[in-house]
Amino acid sequence: MKKNIALFSCVLVLLFLGSCAPNSTYIRRMQSLEEGVDSPTTIDELKVAIGKYQKRVEDILNADIRTGIWYKILATRYLDNRLYGKALENFRTAIEFYPMNQNLYYYVGVCAGYMANASLDYEATGSTAERDRYLALSESGYLRAIEIEPRYARALYGLGVLYVFELNQSEKAIPLLESLLDIEKKNIDAMFVLARAYFVTGSNDASVTLYDRIIATTKDPVRKTNAETNKAQVLDQTYGKE
Repeated sequence: MKKNIALFSCVLVLLFLGSCAPNSTYIRRMQSLEEGVDSPTTIDELKVAIGKYQKRVEDILNADIRTGIWYKILATRYLDNRLYGKALENFRTAIEFYPMNQNLYYYVGVCAGYMANASLDYEATGSTAERDRYLALSESGYLRAIEIEPRYARALYGLGVLYVFELNQSEKAIPLLESLLDIEKKNIDAMFVLARAYFVTGSNDASVTLYDRIIATTKDPVRKTNAETNKAQVLDQTYGKE
């Protein structure tokens, strides 16, 4: 079914848009045959041509809209089934149709992050080039999503996690996660990542304060226990064991 959707989308694109390098003579010939308007020059001829070709333009636009939506749906289905490479490929194609959709860039960030962790090139060659490329793509996806929508909480969180746990750039995560907590003040996941970022960058007091905030906020006993344990470790690192 998924293959049929993708094939149908490709057929639509070919039908409406033609090849990547269309023959202009052929296009003019087809326009003349189909529309009865050949190289309009007078005002009346131009008005007639505009009226006839406007419908063709609208058909192409509607085809693009539908095709972009289908690519997004297909990508989402792949993501639901944890086929991250296929999902990434189709989200990137959907962006060609919707270049200002922050959600698509967010999902590029998510899928590229998964693909970075699934990279096998290090074991095969001793190189991290493939993993690094995926991480760079993940970062750029999140950054573009935030550029389009600065208060996009999921992208702020995703990029924060990427900086703290994958790229070892916790200092970049701090302002992102602080902004997120201004938007979602009870986001416990963001608090944990930010507390970790504070600790890694040497802001131990800020880390302890945030773990206290988690303990006071969460009703989940597991999270509360984790926060208490992490707080104790930070205090041990800061002041030494009694």
